Amino acid sequence: MRDTVEKAWSDVVATARRTVADGLVVGTSGNVSARVGDLVLVTPTGVPYDRLGPDDAVAVDLADGRQVRGTLRPTSELPMHLAVYRATAARAIVHTHAPHATAVSTLVGELPLIHYMAAALGGPVLVAGYALYGSDALAHEVLAALRDGRTGCLMRNHGTLTHGATLDEAYDRTAQLEWMCRVWLLARPAGAASEPHTLSQQELDQVAEKLRGYGQDAPPV
Repeated sequence: MRDTVEKAWSDVVATARRTVADGLVVGTSGNVSARVGDLVLVTPTGVPYDRLGPDDAVAVDLADGRQVRGTLRPTSELPMHLAVYRATAARAIVHTHAPHATAVSTLVGELPLIHYMAAALGGPVLVAGYALYGSDALAHEVLAALRDGRTGCLMRNHGTLTHGATLDEAYDRTAQLEWMCRVWLLARPAGAASEPHTLSQQELDQVAEKLRGYGQDAPPV
């Protein structure tokens, strides 16, 4: 168990550093977590990710949020992470302030179906209603936007949240969401006379079915 926790913490830190390197967060904004059994390893609040090492691991109990490892305080968004773990099958969560996604969150209540990869996020990406960061109210809004099996959402005037079975999967979904938001913004310049063409729900459902056979380990489709 100890080795598993140490590996998970190393992956959390590496993923958090990647969000900075890829321009999805600035400074110490955003946060990353991973679930190991009944523990949630999560980035601390206000600490640059490049300063985190093996001895800085922060872990809380999933049931009550009590800190059980580390001396650094957990991210202020801990209520949101815990709510998602309790309500879904998530094993990893990535929350960013990605610029294109944050911009889109201020314009619409749902990301238009600009690209078929929305299917990889469980359907049309919804925008969680605005609430104070770190609050139970924000956690509630995020869960509402993740309804019906969605694995990612936008957060109004705030950023993104995605989850997955692994940190790599959660991160890939974050990157995909940011890319889709960028494409939509590029296709819809301010003051444009027409809206971009988007997909229908039926077309998206067809993609979702095909994606079940995607990848090297899947049977041919």
